[in-house]
Amino acid sequence: MTPITTTAELQAFCKLLADAPFIAVDTEFMRETTYWPKLCLIQAAGPKDSAVIDPLAEGLDLSCFLDLLRDERIEKVFHAARQDVEIFNNLGAMPKPLFDTQIAGMAAGFGEQIAYDALVRHMLRIDLDKSSRFTDWSRRPLSDAQLDYALADVTHLAKLFPDLKSRLEKQGRLAWVSEEMAAQIDPALYDVDPEKAWRRLKPRKHNAKYMSVFKAVAAWRERTAQNRDQPRGRILKDDAIDELATQAPTDADGLNRLRSVPKGFAGSRYGPDLLDAIKMGLSAPEGYAPVIERNGTPPSPAAGAVVELLKVLLKARAEDAGVASKLIATVSDLEKIANDDNADSPALTGWRYDAFGADALKLKRGELALVLDGTRVRVVEVRRAPKA
Repeated sequence: MTPITTTAELQAFCKLLADAPFIAVDTEFMRETTYWPKLCLIQAAGPKDSAVIDPLAEGLDLSCFLDLLRDERIEKVFHAARQDVEIFNNLGAMPKPLFDTQIAGMAAGFGEQIAYDALVRHMLRIDLDKSSRFTDWSRRPLSDAQLDYALADVTHLAKLFPDLKSRLEKQGRLAWVSEEMAAQIDPALYDVDPEKAWRRLKPRKHNAKYMSVFKAVAAWRERTAQNRDQPRGRILKDDAIDELATQAPTDADGLNRLRSVPKGFAGSRYGPDLLDAIKMGLSAPEGYAPVIERNGTPPSPAAGAVVELLKVLLKARAEDAGVASKLIATVSDLEKIANDDNADSPALTGWRYDAFGADALKLKRGELALVLDGTRVRVVEVRRAPKA
């Protein structure tokens, strides 16, 4: 098969898709050695038409395809959309409305984070050829086998999408996943502002001096990775940011004494700039340090045991509903509920409350019990004797 390599060809293809109710989309990219993902291939399919687009082709203008992604009359269908959405967001084309078949599969009873090939096998009874899975998509020319493999990612997606959506509608579960899909196109999820880079990490302390240096070093690493187009980890590992914030070295000798910083780092091209970032963080910690909002209610001594009981209840209720437990509640949700009946948690609102949250509170109050029935856990009501 021949990929689209000219703007005229792409415009003709986009014209075919302009009135489609949905477009299935996938990408092939490389980012092992870069900060910014290198877009190597775009696959797209409507109900009738499909094609592979070569964004590396000289002179190819993607504007008409990006316009389709922005067109809110057309539903954009992805599987495990996060990284694909990141790429298109970087190009200024947030694809919305979005339907993620992996999230939908969790609500439809296909388990946690079902893989694309497994979903195709379940719904279409087709085993995908994975022989081209580890292709270097940046190399040209691509073989027919590689292009066929890439295109199959969207042609099968376009076939299963209507059935999967209809299945959720019949089950009354389409609204269950709408919140999750909306979160996938929240611009804040893809914000690469260096000053916000610390939020992706886990600070171990919360005092102003530590947090100020922590934020400054994370921002320095993010900025350096972006400017040099290198992965963050090649600039500095995550654990080094914590040690730098803890020790706060201000000279080359202090920097070189740290275990998590590579030997000779102070004398590298990065050393002086990193030390400047640390000094900046130390210069006004009260003003620069981010404020960490923490739950004011200290955890109860029994919270750990309650969390374990809630995990069992969650698994039982998820199995009863035929829904992946991750879609209902996370471990963080369970920890909040264990500590506070009025916790700010999605598991205590909407359909999640009906499916799990209400029972979670009953379990805490001793109104429900977990009973092992063979190999299955049953949830039973506790009948209390009337008070004399």
